[in-house]
Amino acid sequence: MKGDIIVLEEHHQRAARTIVPDIVDAIRASAGRYVITVAGESGSGKSETGQAIADELETHGFVAVLLGQDDYFVLPPMSNDAKRREDDSWLGPHVEVRLDLLEQNLVDAANGSDEIVKPLIDYDANSVDDETIDLRGVHVVIAEGTYTSLLKHVDTKVFIARNRVDTLEHRQKRNRGNEVGDPFIEGVLKLEHKIIAGHRQLADFVITRDYDVIAVT
Repeated sequence: MKGDIIVLEEHHQRAARTIVPDIVDAIRASAGRYVITVAGESGSGKSETGQAIADELETHGFVAVLLGQDDYFVLPPMSNDAKRREDDSWLGPHVEVRLDLLEQNLVDAANGSDEIVKPLIDYDANSVDDETIDLRGVHVVIAEGTYTSLLKHVDTKVFIARNRVDTLEHRQKRNRGNEVGDPFIEGVLKLEHKIIAGHRQLADFVITRDYDVIAVT
């Protein structure tokens, strides 16, 4: 999403250094581009972890691109917030997010397309445009976002098991639209927690609240 600022910290990089060596052989053996998802609740560090994984892959000779689920919302941020407040059914992966388009972008990438066309949300302008991503020379595509565990065409799934209490400090740092402390937003985060709590069971790697990594066998 345009306007997003990603600040990598040591715990993000440490998690990436744990995960990447375990999947290097699988990436090398993959017939097409390898697909990784990073899921978790708001403020859990999905964007940062995805970027850290991309950076760590580069040290092993792999070029990766990062796709953010935030770009696939039907409505831009301020419009989406207004819609949520007026329509209590406007929440969740099959309502407000174009997961089908994200899935298709991943399928096209995995199958060798030279480029994909994806949405690009501008947070400050509250707008949605299109952008073309050049995939020539790319080995790995990483999709990060709250509901990305639901995507089917994925080789490795990472889930960050941190809830809204654990993520409070991170959300205070970014404080998009003064969302921290807004009772309505806190209610949304509670609902999101209920929606994705079980997604941990879909993961190949679970990152704990302390950012330790558990490989699921």
